[in-house]
This record gives sequence, structure tokens and C-alpha cells, in this order.
Amino acid sequence: MARRSRVTEDIIESSSEASEASDDSGAEEQADEDGTQESVKKGKKNADKKEKVYMDPGTKVEVRNLYPGPKDKNGGWSWSVKYPTDLEEPVENRSSAQYALLVRNRKCYDGRKKLQIDSVVIQSQTIKDALGVALANYPGITTNLSRLEFSPPFQCFVHRWSKFEEVLNNETDSEKHAHIKLLHTVLEPELKEIIDEKNDLIKNGVMTFDMVYTLFEPGVLVYNRQDGHDRIFKLVDSAYGQNQCGRYFQLRCDYVDFDGENFGYQQTSLMIHDFRGTTPITRLSVLPLSYVPKKESVEATVLTRGHLFEKYAGYHFKAYDGIAIDPGMWGPIKYTVNSRVIIDTYAYNRFNPNRKINTKLTDEQRLLCMHTVRGYSLRDKKWLTFYLNAIHEIEWNESAFTSLVAPPEQKELILAFAQTQAKNKAQGFDDVIAGKGRGIIMLLSGPPGVGKTLTAESVAEAMKVPLYTMSAGDLGTDPQGVENALKTILEMSTKWDAVLLLDEADVFLEARSTHDLERNKLVSIFLRLLEYYEGILFLTTNRVDNIDAAFESRIHLSLDYPELDIDSRKTVWRNFLQRESSGISEKEITALAEPQLNGRQIKNILKTSQLLASKKGEALKVEHVQMVLRLRAANSRGVKRPAED
Repeated sequence: MARRSRVTEDIIESSSEASEASDDSGAEEQADEDGTQESVKKGKKNADKKEKVYMDPGTKVEVRNLYPGPKDKNGGWSWSVKYPTDLEEPVENRSSAQYALLVRNRKCYDGRKKLQIDSVVIQSQTIKDALGVALANYPGITTNLSRLEFSPPFQCFVHRWSKFEEVLNNETDSEKHAHIKLLHTVLEPELKEIIDEKNDLIKNGVMTFDMVYTLFEPGVLVYNRQDGHDRIFKLVDSAYGQNQCGRYFQLRCDYVDFDGENFGYQQTSLMIHDFRGTTPITRLSVLPLSYVPKKESVEATVLTRGHLFEKYAGYHFKAYDGIAIDPGMWGPIKYTVNSRVIIDTYAYNRFNPNRKINTKLTDEQRLLCMHTVRGYSLRDKKWLTFYLNAIHEIEWNESAFTSLVAPPEQKELILAFAQTQAKNKAQGFDDVIAGKGRGIIMLLSGPPGVGKTLTAESVAEAMKVPLYTMSAGDLGTDPQGVENALKTILEMSTKWDAVLLLDEADVFLEARSTHDLERNKLVSIFLRLLEYYEGILFLTTNRVDNIDAAFESRIHLSLDYPELDIDSRKTVWRNFLQRESSGISEKEITALAEPQLNGRQIKNILKTSQLLASKKGEALKVEHVQMVLRLRAANSRGVKRPAED
């Protein structure tokens, strides 16, 4: 039995509905169908049947089709059950399905031709198979679809025209060749002018703005230079646009980034702004990688950097010398950084949640890797973005701990405490409450310049771990702010196995009183957070006489640093002079050690002496040091100047 067409079925259904409506003599139904009060009145007069009985809503297993009704004077319309009578038979039917191609044409108003192609529907399986080869891996194109349709500007054919023609020319089967030739015949008049212009521009190594899209096939690798660094991206798609600054060509691209746990793709937009006439392709702000001069060299450089990017996943303690970037709230801010840094994207995201931005990478993915990594500058105390080419290995000072001026048994005890704590951190001694009391706190007290801070620095250097230095000023005075800042610092230091130094910690160590409630809060916060710190903490103070009793009970090792005696001062002088090119003898060092100076004062005197020698173009001599010592003595407080002759 022949199958009824959709049009026929709709007409039959419409007739059935009309019949149902004519049989309905209820006044309310008549009012609904005819929409006039007059019909309602007639229905009431002639009603000799019972009122129509309706089924419950939604229970009738049929479809009620609705159609747009006539428009009112305002251009609006309501829905009606009346089937429209002005419909034409659909042109895509069994008859049109016979054709290899359906080409929709519409009027052209550009003055060059009467009609232009609106779209092309591919119905030939032979053509689909050919396009499967010509457009292989072209993003967004699936040639096996039962309905395969293309629309102007036919970018995929512009980008792959030579490949399409190659498939056509290589087809030996005459019938298949005829199918493919048919599509070529349809598209060639539409694309010939564009393709000829593209080929002519490329032949001359130039490009116009209106034709720049012909260079960028989706999925191609593109090159861009950012902050003086070569970057490679993978093109996702592109489009022309316009804003208040003018026209632009925007390329949406993929690159590879690391979120602290996994590698993955991120997207960015690159721009080519409008330009007049032609410009060399190599001068475009973005260009396909295949057009880059010395392409192989650029690829090798970027690939090497990609290996570094992959290597720096996780946590790394490195040195850095160069420009670093703070994304900033209002735009990037550049800093000159010469510091040891922590490379740690996970921590960057953890402690900067508002900035938060597959494990084994392929070579192509390495080409797409970022040229920067995220981390923390210990000297600047900032979370920054670091350029990979400015990161290098740390040059450790192997003699730092050896040159520390302190009794040998004291130095040995400090280093043993620190190394044992680091080694046994995971199995450390617990308090009754799990997680409490697992850290090591050492208090170093004494006058300025006797080596307290240097002790913490030397221990970190000997252990080859980061040293995080903070002072009361870094934490502030607001109790809530102090708690948040200290909590973050303790968490960071624990994660990085850093040695933590709280320099000049007097404000936290001094005994609490009933008169200074705000400082009492600070001390209480500090004590509470230290209970759960699992790392190594050095506290330095100039005053140890009035330490809070609660602190005393938490300190594992307390060491006093007295004023330097003459032997200690000689050692300090000798250690500093070893770093300078000087001819100062041991006898002269003994003489220099006579004045009562601390280590910091000796360092500053030598620095000033070196500047004086450099000004005179001479090597550092004892005469330069003696001159600085005389000037210092003459200008010291409480020192009388000698009477003039």
C-alpha cells in the first residue's frame, strides 16, 4: 500500500477536525471555533442536544495541530486549528533526493551577477567519500552525515582547494570522477577569484587584511611573539570583528597550561588589526608557523622550553634573575626579581583563589606550552609569574654554616635539631592531640649583629631548603589580619619544607599584661597557631628577660648570643675579607678587631671601604678600612671630636 504524504495526512486531519467542529452544537464550543457572540446566541436558541462531554485534560491519545491565524492590524497573530491553504509542496522530496547535489540560489544585489549560492547540500555518497579525504581532520566538518551542507564563504574549500583538486585529479573511476567534478564545477565560479588572489598574494609573500583569513586554517599551528618570547598556539577558529578602534581579525587559540595538578588546554584570543594595502606575511602579529623565518630553530627553542615547563610541574626551589609579572587587578605589573623563588602552581592557586587559572605531553603539546610558570619570590614576598628562561639552579654557599661565628657545640646542636626535624617530619612526635606540637621552635637571643639571623640563614643553606623570613611588621597589628597572614605563612612554609625565621619577635614574646588587651590578642593567636606548625621556626629577640611563660613552655631550644669577643671579631673580619680582593694581613686583621663592633657593623664598614677603594681605583687596603673606622668613631654618638690644632 502506498504511503500517504505528510501533506495528505495533514489535509485529512484538518478535514476530520473541521467535521468534528461542525458536529459540535454546544454553545461554548461554537463560541470557541467561530469566535463571535452571534454564533453563541444562535447556538443557545437552536440547542436541542445535550452539552458536549469533554475528556479529562491530557487523556485523549491524539495530536491537535495548531497553525498561525491571520495577522491583525498590528502585525500580531494567534494560533488556530484551521489548516493554512496557501502552502506549497516542499521541494526537498523523493524527486530532489535523486540528485547528487542540491544548490540553493538566491538573488544577488552586488551588481555582479543575478544569483548567488545560498548553500550546497551534498547527497552523493561518492562526493562525501571524496570530501572525507580532502577535508580530513578539518575542525567542525563531518563528511559522513546523512545531510551534509556547506554555506558561503566556503572557508574549508578555500583552505583545502588544492587538496580537493588533488582528490579530483587522482580519481580514475569515470563515474566517481563525474560526481566529484560536479561539485568542483559548482564551487569553482564562486571561489576562483578568491583562490587566485590568495595564491598571488602568497606567491609575493604578502597579504591584505581582507584576505588574511585565507592563511589560517582551523587546527593549524600559529606563531606569535609575546613579551619578547616566541609562542606557538593551535588555532581553534577565527573571525572578523569591529570595535571602537576599528576592524580586527580575531584568532581563538589553544595553548597548554598547568593548574597545579594536571596539564590541560586553555584558550586565548590573538588579534591582527586592520591595515591598508599589503603587508609581508612575516610581519603579521600572528602568522602560521609554516611561514616563520628559521622555523626549525624556533620550533627547537620552543620545544626545549616545553620540556622545561613539563619538568617544573609540581614544587621546585630555584634561583631567578629577570623580569617577573604580577597579573594585578588592573593589569599586569612588571617586577625586576633577583631572588630565590618557589615554583609551585598549586600553591599559587591555593593562596590566590581569585587568579586561578594528560600528565605526559606530546611534542606538539610541548610546543603549545606556556613560556611562564607561577610561583613565589622569597625576597619580594610576592606571588608572581616567572619567565622560564630566567630560572636557573641555586648556587649554594657550602661554607655558610662553617663560617658562622658561634661555639662549635652550639652550631652542632642547632643543625642536628633542624636536620632531625626535617628527616622525621612525617613520623614526628605528636602531642596528646594529633597534629599538635610536631614542630621545632628555637629561640635565639642577644644584641644586634651577633649572628642570630645568620644562624637561621646558614641552617637553611646547609639543608638546601627555602628560608622564609618575616617580621612583626609583615604581619600587621590587626588581630584578624595577623591570624590570616600567619596562618598562610605557616601553611606555605610547611608545604615547602622551609625554615621559617621570625626576626625581632619581641612583640609576640613579651609577657602579656592586663593593660594591653590588643597585644594580648596577638600573642594568643600566635601561640595557638604555633601549636599546629610542623616545621622549623627560629625566633630572634634582643630582649629575653620578659618572655611570656606560655612561650617558654613551647620553645625546644633557647640559645643566648653574647657580644662578640676579640677572637670572634677576628673571625668575622677574616670571613668578610675572604670575599674581597685585598692584601690585608693577619696582623692588620688583629688590629681591626680591637674596636668593639658587631657583625653587622663590620659588614657595613667593609662595604663602605670597598666603595672608597673603588672610587680611587685601588684594591681594598687596610688604609681604606682605617679611614672609615676613624670617620665612624668621630661621628659616633657620645664621642668627642679632637680639638683642632
